[in-house]
Amino acid sequence: MEFRKKTILITGGAGFIGSNLCKKLHSDGNNIICMDNFYTGTYENIYSLVNKEYFTILNHDVINPYDFYVDEIYNLACPASPPFYQRNPVHTFKTGILGAINGLELATKWDAKILQASTSEVYGDAQVHPQVETYWGNVNPDGIRACYDESKRGAETIFFDYNRTYKTNIKIIRIFNTYGPGMNPDDGRVVSNFIIQALRNDDITVYGDGSQTRSFCYISDLIDGIIKMMNSDSTVQGPINLGNPSEFTVLELAEKIIQLTRSKSKIIFEKLPQDDPKQRKPNIEKANKQLDWKPLVSLEDGLTETINYFKEKLK
Repeated sequence: MEFRKKTILITGGAGFIGSNLCKKLHSDGNNIICMDNFYTGTYENIYSLVNKEYFTILNHDVINPYDFYVDEIYNLACPASPPFYQRNPVHTFKTGILGAINGLELATKWDAKILQASTSEVYGDAQVHPQVETYWGNVNPDGIRACYDESKRGAETIFFDYNRTYKTNIKIIRIFNTYGPGMNPDDGRVVSNFIIQALRNDDITVYGDGSQTRSFCYISDLIDGIIKMMNSDSTVQGPINLGNPSEFTVLELAEKIIQLTRSKSKIIFEKLPQDDPKQRKPNIEKANKQLDWKPLVSLEDGLTETINYFKEKLK
């Protein structure tokens, strides 16, 4: 039987996660449509695919409707780091809500599967630890992070409403901190911040006392989980946590990066930003059971690869 290429739309396809997903799904033999408005995504991320057959770039903002045939949609479009999503909070909120609706409209029209990239930020400053999918969260709806947090919560709502109303085939994942090659050096995320500061021997800025915890999932592990979710049985809708359950304090991360880079950087402490979550660790029992998924790359191995990537970027 001849293999029929699937036509797959990846919104936010030129971003960190989106570009890695484009490369993997294209290498698997699919017809990829990469949609991005290049607000945070870059052509550099997808440069290796630009002139290849079965790869198309659409410079388009997901807050505006679009219409063409697709088999699957991965809805990843949205700035994901605080400096970027707080730069234009109104547009961030529109991207989260209108982007979800426009993707759902297309999926419903063509009977396509659609996956929503939600986030651990739907849990807010969690009072349940580790975070399980049944936890409704502790989000400040009026804070400076709400444009992102609440738009992702709203996107989950409209996904389930389309499923209940129109039988749209939906999938929802909640992504925890992810890192690896392809990250923007200036995106303001903790891993990229620390690595860049360490490689330059600058002071490493830790907010608060560094006791807040995070879990860090390497990009290849996340991509594996995203694709497994899309290919899962139609009864598996989510939401499902995708992240690494190994928990580290921010201070431990800074010290590990100084060690791996052999940096002369010193750690300095600054005021904790508003609504910054104190603990972040996924419970991934659901992903284990329903997707047969768990992360494989250790923090040290993943950081080593990421440090090497940033060394090349800084040359």
